[in-house]
Amino acid sequence: MSESYVCPRCGNKDPRTIGHRNGKPYCRLCLSFQGKEADASYLPKENLSLSLTYPLSPKQEEVSKKVLSLLKQRKNALIHAVTGAGKTELVYASMEHYLRKRLHVGFATPRKDVVIDLAPRIEEAFPKAKVVSVYGEHTSLLVGDILVLTTHQLYRYPKYFDLLILDEIDAFPYRDNQVLNAFFYRAVKGNYVLLSATPSQKDIESIEKDNGEVVTLFERYHHSPLPEPKILKITPLTGYFTCMRELRGFLEEGKPVFVFVPTIDEGKSLFHFLSLFLPGGGLVSSKQEERRIEIERFKSGTYRYLVTTSILERGVTVKNLQVIVYHADHVLYTKAALIQIAGRVGRKIGATGGEVLFLSESNTSEEEEAIYEIHRTNIKAKLL
Repeated sequence: MSESYVCPRCGNKDPRTIGHRNGKPYCRLCLSFQGKEADASYLPKENLSLSLTYPLSPKQEEVSKKVLSLLKQRKNALIHAVTGAGKTELVYASMEHYLRKRLHVGFATPRKDVVIDLAPRIEEAFPKAKVVSVYGEHTSLLVGDILVLTTHQLYRYPKYFDLLILDEIDAFPYRDNQVLNAFFYRAVKGNYVLLSATPSQKDIESIEKDNGEVVTLFERYHHSPLPEPKILKITPLTGYFTCMRELRGFLEEGKPVFVFVPTIDEGKSLFHFLSLFLPGGGLVSSKQEERRIEIERFKSGTYRYLVTTSILERGVTVKNLQVIVYHADHVLYTKAALIQIAGRVGRKIGATGGEVLFLSESNTSEEEEAIYEIHRTNIKAKLL
């Protein structure tokens, strides 16, 4: 009976989403996840070691050792670290520990773009390791010394990873996705580490219940404070002109700018307006297949600014970047999203400052809470 059927892949047991074929039940929630599973007999090469070309800060080193200590006790960890703290570097020592034992190590993230950006960094840190990226349309090779993959691909690795790291636990589409959450926990054979700049209270309670601890880092690696956003009032008539004025000011100072928009349609409309007066810009969204090219043009200086949806709120670091959030009062902009967006600014040594502007018709509680949280984090960093 479907009422008693539990999907072995995602744990779904809702009879409304259980179908039958040839008299046998199947799960409709994860039916689309079809493909080859990884060969668990593959073992990482011997003598794989970490080779960082830069030192960790004292606080980073402290957190890194704490996480490794927890894992050695077979405990899980949630690293709550501010944006720009260098979360990836905090797990390198733990990854090295498992690799030296020739155990399976994975680094998962909800978004393909982050996988593409992250894999070269991990290759640089572990130059002798075979680092394999696995994401949609890139699944011909499923095994390697270190796997960097999207959460969608975790269904290929049942009880596979001795150490599985999950970055951006609050990011779409992983957040509150029953199937992807199930894929993650099903893929863990040993222990896991979660990374987030904005964990929820539910995340914190869950890790504490699941044989784990929260480890915090409220300081950026360069010790400078997080830029605190400012709110600028706009109206339906003045919004585009205010955005253009602020953008022009940044561009005249030679500073690159991200202009965040809540929707693709808003982005197209705003970009059309801005490009009439301010040439040298680009537009990116999740619907663009060639968005990587546009992002590289921005990084190389070909574009002076990018109008972007939330696709660039995480995993991107650009020196001297300034940020404008258009319609920051939109319902899609949660506190966590606004904190992540603000965290794009001031990430590089030599350019640790910068401005974050929220353009809003009305102040929302999400905006105010985001600003308060960033301010509170800066105070914590001074006190610790």
